[in-house]
Amino acid sequence: MSNILSLFSAPGPGAAYRRAFARLAIVLFLGTVLALPTVPAATDTAPPGSMNIDKKHRLVAQLIRSYMERRHYVKSTLDDEMSVRVLGRYLETLDPERLYFLQQDISKFEEIRYEFDEFIEASRLEPAFAIFLVYRTRVRKQVDVALSWLENPFDFTVDETYKIDREDAPWATDQAELDELWRKRVKNDMIGLILSGKDEEGARETLRKRYEQLRNRTDQLNANDVFQFYTNAYLLSVEPHTSYLSPRASENFRIRMSLSLEGIGAVLQSENEYTKVTRVVTGGPADLSGELHAGDRIVGVGQGRDGEIADVIGWRLDDVVDLIRGPKGSIVQLRVLSEKAGMAGETHDILITRDKINLEEQAAKKSIQEVEHQGKHYKLGVITVPTFYADFEGRTQGDPEYRSTTKDVRELLRELEKESIDALIVDLRGNGGGALSEAISLTGLFIESGPIVQVRDSIGRVRVNVDPDPSVSYTGPLAVMVDRNSASASEIFAGAIQDYKRGLIVGEPTFGKGTVQNLVSLDQHSRSDISLGQLKMTVAQFFRVSGDSTQHRGVVPDIMFPMAMNSHEEGERSFDNALPWSRIEAAEHDTAYSIGDNDIIAELARRFDARKNESEGLRYLKDAQEFTASTREIEELSLNLETRRKQLEERRHAGTEIENRLRTARGLEPVDEENEPLTDIAETGDDAAQDEDEFPPDLQLEEAGVILADLITIAGGETRLAHTGADDGEEVRN
Repeated sequence: MSNILSLFSAPGPGAAYRRAFARLAIVLFLGTVLALPTVPAATDTAPPGSMNIDKKHRLVAQLIRSYMERRHYVKSTLDDEMSVRVLGRYLETLDPERLYFLQQDISKFEEIRYEFDEFIEASRLEPAFAIFLVYRTRVRKQVDVALSWLENPFDFTVDETYKIDREDAPWATDQAELDELWRKRVKNDMIGLILSGKDEEGARETLRKRYEQLRNRTDQLNANDVFQFYTNAYLLSVEPHTSYLSPRASENFRIRMSLSLEGIGAVLQSENEYTKVTRVVTGGPADLSGELHAGDRIVGVGQGRDGEIADVIGWRLDDVVDLIRGPKGSIVQLRVLSEKAGMAGETHDILITRDKINLEEQAAKKSIQEVEHQGKHYKLGVITVPTFYADFEGRTQGDPEYRSTTKDVRELLRELEKESIDALIVDLRGNGGGALSEAISLTGLFIESGPIVQVRDSIGRVRVNVDPDPSVSYTGPLAVMVDRNSASASEIFAGAIQDYKRGLIVGEPTFGKGTVQNLVSLDQHSRSDISLGQLKMTVAQFFRVSGDSTQHRGVVPDIMFPMAMNSHEEGERSFDNALPWSRIEAAEHDTAYSIGDNDIIAELARRFDARKNESEGLRYLKDAQEFTASTREIEELSLNLETRRKQLEERRHAGTEIENRLRTARGLEPVDEENEPLTDIAETGDDAAQDEDEFPPDLQLEEAGVILADLITIAGGETRLAHTGADDGEEVRN
């Protein structure tokens, strides 16, 4: 028998031969060799919580495979290499911290690691479901172990540690090793709750509920959930922006994309057992509160001002979202573990009043920034663009009041011109994209007509998107601010401004999402009222007019701010199977504008570098980013309570010290760290205008203003465009 298994599992020559026996082999694998649980046969419907494989699951699997072969931008090959990746990603989905499976389980699964390509081609789901049933059994077992540890007293004076990042840790070799790992995990969870203010008995009760909920929620996972886990393990092994949305996930996606969403305005994702905030929607309740930030982890949710906060560590993302979502005017409590505080930090509670997230709150806004530099006074206009939006329906119907990014910014430029600004900043920090047409037309407000972006589809055809309007709304000195969260349409606008040498790009390298996705409803293939869900699929790639892709690298600023030092770990660059950077032939375009001249940029960079050692603001940005980065680098936590408390106090002191250096430089009273929580010191503000008393101020915006002042000094009148057309009949200032 072992010889037969070796034949079927070995890579290299003979692969085609063993493929002929794959379907026969799987019966042996599942029944005799692996001794995995029996998976119920396919039925027409599956009751909630059951593991019955529906016939619709096989239909969806066939449809997805067909779409991937015919329409996906990446022409992937289903082979042994892909098979191994699918299994690995599926196991990572189920057990990312390696807290449940034993090495003996993994060894059994790997006996069929080269067969998942065959399973996908044949829409065979039983192996994935059988693996999940092993996982569910392991979860039940380890929850019982965790609850048993809670019945025993812990010695918090022992000097031992717990490894908090187990993504690459070896699997436990036996049950005894896994149980010891869970002893440390439970002890670590206890210490975390004690440091957050709970007494020991209160911490035990919280953890009992947490672990029991973990078991219950795993038991509640049904065939639809398992099918989505497995299908996405395949799709995400091809490319990180392609995924299957089950009917329930499709509804959540629709709600999230709706501007009338009633909630807090935050995009969430699951990361290990935590609910992580990936983006705060500009203008939403969370953004307006100023207390919830990207990177924070939500560990508890309560209803109303005084409702009990439910511990949501280990919950499904959908269930956490359901708790957070609610009607306009109602209050939700969030217990938050700040990214800056790290896994060893204290939690804090915030109250957010749910509201509608509407277009008006996400609309472009203007402000004025006054800059004193080298004895001169400059008045700078700032236009903040949170997203690229457009009321397509209103435009189609001829509504003269329809809203769009370009239309709104054009009007803001008119208003700023009347205020005689010396230069302009377009702030795209945190702008995750939006309507491609708006990125194109917005670029057209600053250049004469020409190509803006190139799009290559799945069969290699390249389409050049052009701004046909020769009119220009603003001709003066221009800087575009970007950060690691500026993505997609933001990168198209910033890339075009840079390629035309029309303005300076300042900040951090952008996200690097240079691909186009379509949402395909699978319901069109259903002959009943049963929903099949949706497929989000990558179908094309963006390229700048220079021919460079925005994919992976993003747009690299002309002037790089100090926080950019760790940006290579962020965005598209952090995905292990993201499409690589590439280039195509450049589109013919005008590069006669002087702002992006290499000599000018070199001089601006020289002056900027000279200020790094003198500017308290720039030093603060650098120190704050290093502080946050050091938090992420912590791999183990002490399980000695006093040692852990001392480490927390040391981090609190280090954070307060960084903040107080800047406060002192600004003539403000230092913070008394005995009475203040750990400050989110890396937050420098994403809004163009902040209250004067708000701290820390928007140091990035301040520095962009100084860079523009330097630009005016260096380039003088040459920073304005020449030979531009008129905008709506008005004379353009030169």
